[in-house]
Amino acid sequence: MQTLKGKKIAFLATDGFEQVELTTPWDEIKNAGAEVELISLESGKIQGFNHFQKADKFDVDNVIDDVQAADYDGLVLPGGVHNPDTLRMNEQAVNFVRDFFEQKKPVSAICHGIWMLVEADVLQGREVTSWPSLKTDVRNAGGLWVDEEVVVDNGLTTSRKPADLKAFCDKTIEELDEGKHKRQAA
Repeated sequence: MQTLKGKKIAFLATDGFEQVELTTPWDEIKNAGAEVELISLESGKIQGFNHFQKADKFDVDNVIDDVQAADYDGLVLPGGVHNPDTLRMNEQAVNFVRDFFEQKKPVSAICHGIWMLVEADVLQGREVTSWPSLKTDVRNAGGLWVDEEVVVDNGLTTSRKPADLKAFCDKTIEELDEGKHKRQAA
């Protein structure tokens, strides 16, 4: 079903992303009718990983310096440890993420992808989940961490790990279909 036809969704990633956490939502969102675009820090290709093993390389569609949240209807943040740890050190990437919240657009983050939300300071009072080792980071950022397969808090969808991808994709598509949300970022 083409529930997302006419929507443009950004995926923000760099080298070291968990490949299945990008490819599964990418395919599901694309199959739902959306246009998907891979945004990164530099042009060229970025390296995916299957846990600690190198996987495939993916073509970058656009660089962070040339995009803005206003160009997209939603954002997906895949995990992998190295990926969000690198992205969170880039001010434009952090601002890009924060702008989705300021514009009340749906955002989805899985596993370590939530580090971008910690860095963007958008978790205050929101219920979320992530890879368990990040619960202290989430709590320190004002988030309410829970250990559940998928959590949705007013347009923000979060999940813990690759095993949660089915629920993550289903809820992400539902939130992207719904569109803008009432709650402002903290």
